[in-house]
Amino acid sequence: MMPAETAQALTTGGTEQRPRHVAIIMDGNGRWATERGWPRLVGHRRGAERVKQIVRACPDLGVNWLTVYAFSTENWKRSTEEVLGLMKIFRRYIEREAEGLSAEGVRLRFIGGRDRLDPKLQALMTSIEARTAGNSRLNLTVAINYGGRDELTRAALRLAQKIARDEIAQPGQDDLSACLDTAGQPDPDLVIRTSGETRTSNFLPWQAAYAEYEFTPTLWPDFTPDHLAEILDRFGLRERRFGGT
Repeated sequence: MMPAETAQALTTGGTEQRPRHVAIIMDGNGRWATERGWPRLVGHRRGAERVKQIVRACPDLGVNWLTVYAFSTENWKRSTEEVLGLMKIFRRYIEREAEGLSAEGVRLRFIGGRDRLDPKLQALMTSIEARTAGNSRLNLTVAINYGGRDELTRAALRLAQKIARDEIAQPGQDDLSACLDTAGQPDPDLVIRTSGETRTSNFLPWQAAYAEYEFTPTLWPDFTPDHLAEILDRFGLRERRFGGT
């Protein structure tokens, strides 16, 4: 059930235009905890709880596709303690949310290179992808060990292999798109980054070429469905010309 405040936000301002696909760079977990004198992992755990709230709100807000940036290829540079803690949080999220996501009609998929992840985590990811494959109320994609340049490199290699096998004679943009981790998924209409940073941080560079961007100072653990509803209302006021007039 959508909170009354969120439902009200949907009816105020903006137009009927709604983004079909929203992508979120969930930034500010560690800072949120540090500001309170707590370990950074406390912020990451609170951030995981926030993901659940946003996921539940999306269908009522008219969002059919949600992609969240959980762990980048650059995040391996963080302390061993933080990286291991994040991986533990990912495992727990999948284990605890599998049944609920399936019951609520959420299809869960993952993008990013999996080879560096723990085999047990990989198995959990594959299992919940299969378990939720028939769901369609919300398509949730989680980017883990994801980097846009890494994805494009891997996609280019896949495309080169297809060309070498004479599967493609004259490769074009659609052929490269079909080799991306997001093959078959619509491009994001709106990309949101929390915490006040104004970088895209290697997130969906190909897919978000024509996306609208919103940068909010709100730290991810404080980002509520009401914040999302307000941003969606502002999105409705934007004019998207895609290079036209």
